[in-house]
Amino acid sequence: MPVDGKLLEILCCPVSKTPLTILSKDLLDKVNAAIESNAALYIDNSKVTDTLQEGLITEDGKVIYAVQDDIPILLEEKGIGTAQLKD
Repeated sequence: MPVDGKLLEILCCPVSKTPLTILSKDLLDKVNAAIESNAALYIDNSKVTDTLQEGLITEDGKVIYAVQDDIPILLEEKGIGTAQLKD
């Protein structure tokens, strides 16, 4: 189930304070491929081990936050930088 629209209106990145939007299917697939190949890291440099069912991305497209059981995990150290996903 996607993040509720009313909730999404008030959510923001805990670091940059920029708005968040729902992660596109294409980028979600790319992130999950990186996770499955052990190539994805959180901001704190620990490995991302669980694939994402859903995610939120900052307005500038730099950081992704996981959504687990319909709850956004908006912890600074649990952000996934998108620079590592570049081809």
